[in-house]
Amino acid sequence: MITQVPALCSPIKINLAKSAGFCFGVQRALDIAFKLANSGKTVYMLGDIVHNEDVVKQIENAGIKKIKQTRRSKAILFNPEADSRKISEKLVPSNNKTLLIRAHGAGLAIIKKARGLDYKIIDATCPMVKEIHRIVRHMDKKGYQIIVIGDKKHDEVQGIIGQVNQNHQTKTILFDPDLSKARKSLVKTITAVKKACVVVQSTQELGKVLEIIKILKTHIADLKFFNTICKPTRIKQEEIKKMPLENDIMLIIGSKNSANTKRLYEISKSKNKKSYWINSKTEIRQDWFKNAKNVGIHAGASTPKTTIKEVIEKIRHLIKRKDA
Repeated sequence: MITQVPALCSPIKINLAKSAGFCFGVQRALDIAFKLANSGKTVYMLGDIVHNEDVVKQIENAGIKKIKQTRRSKAILFNPEADSRKISEKLVPSNNKTLLIRAHGAGLAIIKKARGLDYKIIDATCPMVKEIHRIVRHMDKKGYQIIVIGDKKHDEVQGIIGQVNQNHQTKTILFDPDLSKARKSLVKTITAVKKACVVVQSTQELGKVLEIIKILKTHIADLKFFNTICKPTRIKQEEIKKMPLENDIMLIIGSKNSANTKRLYEISKSKNKKSYWINSKTEIRQDWFKNAKNVGIHAGASTPKTTIKEVIEKIRHLIKRKDA
């Protein structure tokens, strides 16, 4: 469903996707985080709570401290790129400290390490991501090779992989959702696999996933596929498949490190070349609206309502100035 936003006296209509902005999992994680921050407790968090700069600043201003790397344990890094970053805090023995697990989740080894250091664990992992974790652990115990389709550097994917022991015999297989990248290693990697369980990063696009599943089915006799793309993602993607065809211009709002926003933009761009991915109102250009009668707006699951409102107000201002 699309909400038409009044554009004052301008002839250009502004159409906002109903599902634009925070999903349930992100809102839940933020509610937990701010409640903790207001409790007076010393709270630490593994990385950014969600992929949005404004939200990250709000969390930091609330007093929650960010841990970018676990101490001397490269095997259980939550973020594979942490070594290249400045380490502001490390997970060290706790004295009445709380560790907040963010919306993307975390591997079991990290949680075990934190508990061993006497941290109290508060889990803000999205319930839909927790379900992926449950499936992976259950199918691993039943002897199935675990295959994950997702972005290898994404925090959610690292948390999924971290649900099972990664020894040389049961190491999780990870495929990029882009078949042009995955095809080279796909068949070679699964040659000896007899039975496998496939799960998907919750924000992936089903069409690309099914292309990989089709190939896997021709090589693996016992293949169990769990479509773990979450409902909010499916709703957002259904909207973005229609909106670019109904609007002259599309604006997709979200951080450049947001996986679900990237997917929205890619789908929109494939259907309407005048699709623009912006992080905030400052990136909007007036010349985009030349000869436009309507503009569609969608936003990723980590984009705050305040940012969306600011974008709409900026469009109104530019249109008003253009018509003056």
